[in-house]
Amino acid sequence: MSDTPPEPQPSATIVVVRDGAVGLEVLLLERATRDPKKSGASVFPGGRVDPADLGGGALDDSAYRRAAVREAHEEAGLILEPEHLVTLSRWITPELAPKRFDTWFYLAGVAADTPVTVDGGEIGHHRWLAPAAALTAHDDRVIQLAPPTFVTVHWLDGIATTREAHDVLGPAAVPEFRPRICPRPEGPCMLYPGDAGYDAHDPDAPGPRHRLWASPGAWRYERDPA
Repeated sequence: MSDTPPEPQPSATIVVVRDGAVGLEVLLLERATRDPKKSGASVFPGGRVDPADLGGGALDDSAYRRAAVREAHEEAGLILEPEHLVTLSRWITPELAPKRFDTWFYLAGVAADTPVTVDGGEIGHHRWLAPAAALTAHDDRVIQLAPPTFVTVHWLDGIATTREAHDVLGPAAVPEFRPRICPRPEGPCMLYPGDAGYDAHDPDAPGPRHRLWASPGAWRYERDPA
């Protein structure tokens, strides 16, 4: 058996937001499960880059954008324009994972009355939630958010409108996340580039913080100003 980690699969995810009745809301899709008594993970629309997304060219930003738009249409019935997407972040799965993805995250705003139509197969349900409500629902185990989803929703918390989301997140530097997972008695700590303990895999190292504490209770994201 080879010790070489699998190559990450090129993927794209799109974070869809709208102006709700009381503020910004984010679209979360619920993955279907075989057990009707259990809910699946709540995710943003997204998936692997298909050969057709390359458009006969290279694997570049345009290909990732086309993949994000295609997935949004397949999973949620949304029609979006690749050139209007705002680049948010890049997430690369740790080498120890059996399946790895190299995923670019994009942001798109839609009108409040935009219909969402899930496929009923891979995606069972959808919901629009204010970021703060989504984080609370995760901590209360009403929904399940993966770490990249949790961190992205955390970024949106405190942003009031889709315009503000574009204005705040659009000009920002695009961070690259290569998580380093450190087991702890209180739950794993996921260190991200920029954290003082990142290179040494040491959550106790003094200095700047950029990490996610994934304790069994409330998760906690820390990111000191650059």
